[in-house]
Amino acid sequence: MLDMKWIRAHADEVQAAADGKKINISIRALLERDEERRALLQETEEGRRMRNTLSADIGKLMQSGDREQAEGLRTQVKQLNEKLERVEAKLADVQEEVTRLQWLVPNVVSPDTPIGASDEDNVELRRVGETPTFAYTAKDHVELGELHDLIDIPRGVKIGGTRSYVLKGAGLLLHRAVQQLALDLLLRQGFTPMEVPLMVREDALVNTGFFPTGRDQVYELEGEDKWLVGTSEVPLVSYYADEIVDVQKPIKLAAVSTCFRSEVGSGGRDVRGLYRVHQFAKVEQVILCAPDAEESERMLQEITGHAEELLQLLELPYRVVAVCTGDMSQKTYKQYDIETWMPSRGAYGETHSSSNLHDFQARRSNIRCRNAEGQLAYCHTLNNTAVASPRILIPLLENHQQEDGSIRIPAALQPYMGGAEYLTLPLQSEE
Repeated sequence: MLDMKWIRAHADEVQAAADGKKINISIRALLERDEERRALLQETEEGRRMRNTLSADIGKLMQSGDREQAEGLRTQVKQLNEKLERVEAKLADVQEEVTRLQWLVPNVVSPDTPIGASDEDNVELRRVGETPTFAYTAKDHVELGELHDLIDIPRGVKIGGTRSYVLKGAGLLLHRAVQQLALDLLLRQGFTPMEVPLMVREDALVNTGFFPTGRDQVYELEGEDKWLVGTSEVPLVSYYADEIVDVQKPIKLAAVSTCFRSEVGSGGRDVRGLYRVHQFAKVEQVILCAPDAEESERMLQEITGHAEELLQLLELPYRVVAVCTGDMSQKTYKQYDIETWMPSRGAYGETHSSSNLHDFQARRSNIRCRNAEGQLAYCHTLNNTAVASPRILIPLLENHQQEDGSIRIPAALQPYMGGAEYLTLPLQSEE
């Protein structure tokens, strides 16, 4: 959420952000409605002041015995109450509309955010690692998963419907191993690990900026006022909602959680395998820091660096891209995506995302701190996917496959896999 005074002073910039992020809102209409709201509020307050004055005068007249003049004032109070009732009703309607529009107002974007319409316009910043070449016909992660009995998609679909899967044996162990590796990395960086609710109230999603624009991506528990989160960013940020926090040192939080997404709008896209599924697990990092642009920029680089370090430990080639306006969410001020090389796609696929929200999210969640002058101000918040699985298993299996069908386990993962250096094909029983 942006401050209304700031919106009035930067209306063109805010409208440009809305247009770039494809959010259907007229900032001019919002400001006009807000002007109307303020005028009605002033009229309401003046009417109440007049009513209080008249009521006091009636009391004095009654005490002095001047009943006739008191009755005249009572008539005026009655008429004033009728007018106030109409004005207050109109004020409530206008306030509701202003609030609805305010929730749609997007965050502005950083000066170095690329302008573009879609992910095709994201700008590559760097590539790390060499993409593999195979002297044999390489298999994709689904084939590898079936050969090694790691993944069972048909039975997953039988149980849970489309975009469902089952991980088994070493598939589950790899899924858990990459999460623990990521968590251990963050623990070394001073993050506090947390187990958080995965069912949250609607206001948690509104306040963290996932609603109203992302409502169709979230599963609702009907009749419960509860929703299944698509990222632990929601409960991690909401943990400090309506509080004043100490950010002399940035607050660093990490959670390992199951996540759920409906993937509405992705019909027909990435239907094979584990790339786009309804249920997955993430290790999420969230930072709350001082409302200082330079500090939150440093934090953005830091959390992006953690994700890069993980990919380097997994010995996977990747690239970092600056996300353009048309590929950004309502809440984001600046964003990087990390895309990892996936041989079966012949391309890099998104595996990580880092976002700096400035005070947009904290303002909606009412998370405040003391600034350098000791005054209350809204914190800056940031988030990053340290790792998301099973999507990360796609490049992990595909990049490390060997000609004999085995899969090499990166050295950093071996301690989590019982010391194994390879996943070898199961022995075939003789007929």
